Amino acid sequence: MDYRLHYPAPLRWLSSIVDFALMLAGFSIISLVFINALLRGAAGFDLAWSLEVTAFLLLWSTFVGCAAAMSRGAHMRVTEVVEKLMPATMQRYLSIIIDIVIALVLLSLIKVGYQISAHTWAQTTTVLYWPVGLLYASMPVGMLLSLIFHLYNFFWDIKHKPLPGAHRSDGPEEPL
Repeated sequence: MDYRLHYPAPLRWLSSIVDFALMLAGFSIISLVFINALLRGAAGFDLAWSLEVTAFLLLWSTFVGCAAAMSRGAHMRVTEVVEKLMPATMQRYLSIIIDIVIALVLLSLIKVGYQISAHTWAQTTTVLYWPVGLLYASMPVGMLLSLIFHLYNFFWDIKHKPLPGAHRSDGPEEPL
């Protein structure tokens, strides 16, 4: 389920910024790799800085991409086993427990990512002399964005999704 349709304006705005940043980063990665390969093959040299920039963009795209997938409800779930073994009401409660565990994991990744980033901030990269901690900062930033989207999605699900098997009184029942 794409949750972005239900987001308030600030979250839709944030989701759009994330999507635009990912598009820009993806285009930049493809361009840098292509130009670097072309220069290496045609001119016999490469742009050393492009490797560092590409690594930064790729890592940031990975973690920020997690937030984009979270906003779309697009993370993979394997539900077949649970659907076969558990009654519908228990599936709903299990889903709530899983969402709480996901929030706790995201919080722990934010904390650990911040610690790693802070610990490596004084180190610099070999070509551009950027702080290595900037590379590792992608984890807490991406996980924070993911947590924001996850919490909104979680509360939206609790408020709007009826318990399985519950009947709605505002219309005819749908056939199973």
